[in-house]
Amino acid sequence: MEAVDFIKEQVIVAVIREATVDNIVPIANALHDGGVKVMEVTAETPRVMGMIEKIRSELGDKVLVGAGTVLDPETARAAILAGSQFIVSPSLNVETIKMAKRYGIPSIPGALTPTEIITAFEHGADMIKVFPANAFGPGYIRNIHGPFPHIPLMVTGGINTGNLKEYIEGGALAAGVGGNLVNPKQMNNDEDFLILTKNARKYTEIIKKIR
Repeated sequence: MEAVDFIKEQVIVAVIREATVDNIVPIANALHDGGVKVMEVTAETPRVMGMIEKIRSELGDKVLVGAGTVLDPETARAAILAGSQFIVSPSLNVETIKMAKRYGIPSIPGALTPTEIITAFEHGADMIKVFPANAFGPGYIRNIHGPFPHIPLMVTGGINTGNLKEYIEGGALAAGVGGNLVNPKQMNNDEDFLILTKNARKYTEIIKKIR
C-alpha cells in the first residue's frame, strides 16, 4: 500500500517531538500496541535521523514513519536517506516538495488559507496539513473541503479526543496529534508506556466508531 493511502486508512498520525534515542523505540511500540501505526518524528529533535533509522530497523513494516517540521529541502533529503517514508512541513516550501518528489516520497506541507492550500497542491503536494487547525476549528475544515473536495487534508494543531470526530466528519482524511497523545519527556518507565498505549487506543477507537 502506498504511504498516503496508508495514512488515509489509519487516520491518526502521532507527532513525536523531543524524544530521545533511548525512548523512541519504546514510544513507537507503545503507539503501535494502541493501534497508532503512523508516526512523525519532528526534525528539530537532536539526533532525529538516527531515531528514524532506529524505528525502521526495529519495527520494520509494522509502522509508517516520517519526518516532521521539515523546513527545507536539505533536511528533507537527509530524512529520506535516513529512511523517512513521508515528509511533513509546518509551512509551504516549494523546494521541499520538489525534493520529496525527486525521491518518490510523499510531501505533506503545511498551509492554512485557501490560496496556500491550492498552491501547495498545484506544486505536487500529496496531502495538505492544515495548520494550525485549531486557529479556526472543525467548521473551517468543512468550509475548505467544500470548494476543494479533491484535495486530501490532514489537520494538525490542538487535535484531541474531544474534537477529532468533528474534524474527520468535516472532511479531514488524517489528523496529526502531538502533545495530547504523546509527551516523550514523560516517558520514563513501563507504566508510562502502558498509559501511552491506552491513550493511543482512545484515538483509534474513535476512528473505528466513525467508520
